[in-house]
Amino acid sequence: MDSIKVERLLVNYKTLEMFTRFKEYGNQELSMWEDLQSNIIENDSESPFFGIYYGNALVARMSLYKISAKYDKYFDPPQDYLELWKLEVLPDYREKGYGTALVEFAKQYQMPIKTNPRINSHEFWEKMGFQKAKYDMERDLGENPLIWTPPGVAEQNAS
Repeated sequence: MDSIKVERLLVNYKTLEMFTRFKEYGNQELSMWEDLQSNIIENDSESPFFGIYYGNALVARMSLYKISAKYDKYFDPPQDYLELWKLEVLPDYREKGYGTALVEFAKQYQMPIKTNPRINSHEFWEKMGFQKAKYDMERDLGENPLIWTPPGVAEQNAS
């Protein structure tokens, strides 16, 4: 298999058209679509989406947002972190390392990462080194986040 290349997706009609193939297609994409139509965003504006192409087809994607420490409810002490959303691999391309490649790409930023896993995906996230957030978020925020901390950062927090 060729090496898997993760790239930042352009915000354009072609990309948004490809997004319609993903199950997690929703408000985020629709608002990007509307912004494009009213020329609020440029084709080359910084997209939060990253993806993997197989030939000309987008087969896997995720979005990454940098969140400021002042909004951090997950890490101790509070710090800037990445929120990983909408990680999705099209059904025919699952179990081929695409999801792993996307998560490894996010880890290269060497920042803590938080995600809200979809049902039945906990095993994948555990393999990727994610753990449940310590707080009772399910009760407090109605979410069940998993977090990953870069090596070296965890020891810092312990001291």
